[in-house]
Amino acid sequence: MGAIGSLLLLTGSIGAGGTLIHDPVLGGGPLSVLRYGHGHDVAVTVLYVGFALLVWAWVRLGRGVIAELVSARGVLWATAAWLAPILLAPPLFTRDVYSYLGQGLLALNGLDPYGVGPAVLTGPIPENVHPTWQTTPAPYGPLFIGVAKGVILLAGHDVIASVIVMRLVLLGGLVLLICALPGLVEHLGGRLPVALWLVAASPMTVVHLVGGPHNDMLMIGLLATGTLAVLRGRTVLGLALVSAAMAVKATAGLALPFLVWMWAAQLEGPLLRRFVHALVPALGVFAVVFGSCTALAKVGFGWLSALSAPGMIVNYLSAPTAVGQAAHTLLSLFGERNIWPIVGTTRTLGSMLLVALLAWHWWQARDGGTEAVRRAAIVLCCGALLSPVVLPWYLTWGLALGSAFAWTPRALSYVVGASIALVLAYYPDGEQAMYNWPFVAVGIGAAVLGGISLVRFDPLGLSGPIRDFTRDLREERLISR
Repeated sequence: MGAIGSLLLLTGSIGAGGTLIHDPVLGGGPLSVLRYGHGHDVAVTVLYVGFALLVWAWVRLGRGVIAELVSARGVLWATAAWLAPILLAPPLFTRDVYSYLGQGLLALNGLDPYGVGPAVLTGPIPENVHPTWQTTPAPYGPLFIGVAKGVILLAGHDVIASVIVMRLVLLGGLVLLICALPGLVEHLGGRLPVALWLVAASPMTVVHLVGGPHNDMLMIGLLATGTLAVLRGRTVLGLALVSAAMAVKATAGLALPFLVWMWAAQLEGPLLRRFVHALVPALGVFAVVFGSCTALAKVGFGWLSALSAPGMIVNYLSAPTAVGQAAHTLLSLFGERNIWPIVGTTRTLGSMLLVALLAWHWWQARDGGTEAVRRAAIVLCCGALLSPVVLPWYLTWGLALGSAFAWTPRALSYVVGASIALVLAYYPDGEQAMYNWPFVAVGIGAAVLGGISLVRFDPLGLSGPIRDFTRDLREERLISR
């Protein structure tokens, strides 16, 4: 069922996904009918039917995992079957990959991707970058800029080939994550089939991280592998890997302070001395790794100022932004108001809250070990929810580590509901759907149904009427014979 769903996602994405403005292969062929008018409507329908089948297959697989009827190998086979068609699909529910390629092209042409946007270039890659990001500097670390340069070198200016190569390169992050999960589960007390089901077979991974694709996939793979290395006592390697994850996307830096406590816990002596003896070499490892990535990518440190670039997006998935939007709506009842000062204030308060949570959880993790990993996962989740901008795939940050802990079925059902709702927060072409209220209502309904279906068979009570209908149909056929 999931493989059929993925094939339908592939078919529908040809017309409804993040397609090219000028497609050299499909633009004038028979499949081009899927990109216009009623053909496009058919493509959208096919894509959503595929997504529904994929989600239903994931929920059914989850039931088997919870009941201990499906092994880790079974989950991996399902994941492979669901991912295979997506590897060839146009970008799904986003156009970010074109921005990645544009930033790599900027660096390859000797321009600073942290100073200018892809709009300064011409050609098939820049023209497909979403208008929002045409003039926006890259908010990613130097390692990812180097990866993007390498993809352009391999695939040239062929946009379709570049998307596929980028997807395959970022898929390495998922491979790292899958390889790290057995060790993480062993240390953190979870179950491997559950962990794989949560982060490998999830529609969030299939549709967003791989279908996108998104560089978060590479970041969480390095993060999980580095955390496991520290748990096993290979602290220098672990810190180097997590530093590399931060060189992909700055979010991974939220976990680094917790790894210092984990290193300190492996030393002897008073707490302060152990902390200092861990902190100094940890800073050295970070400086070497990050400096090497910066030098190899031949970029500067402008990405620090560019981290605020996504802040131009305003949506209520971010808790601070949602509070600001609500406050703006209320204040507008008494006169016209500019939304930016209000949202800016609530975002600042959200950032302050995140810093406070980080500090508190960090101090509570001073004994190191698995407790430090648990609190790092919590902080990564808080970092996603309290960021000025929250995009659906940010949910995977905390799950990369949190999936290896023990989960109750009810908690898993919440993840199912959130995953469905977050995927449906955007349209297949990458535009946000969060203000299409009838569509949002359908998405919330699907999310609730999906979450309940994980822990309750046939929550709508349809099995009885369907069984009676099929029985009556069989009886009518026997009578007619």
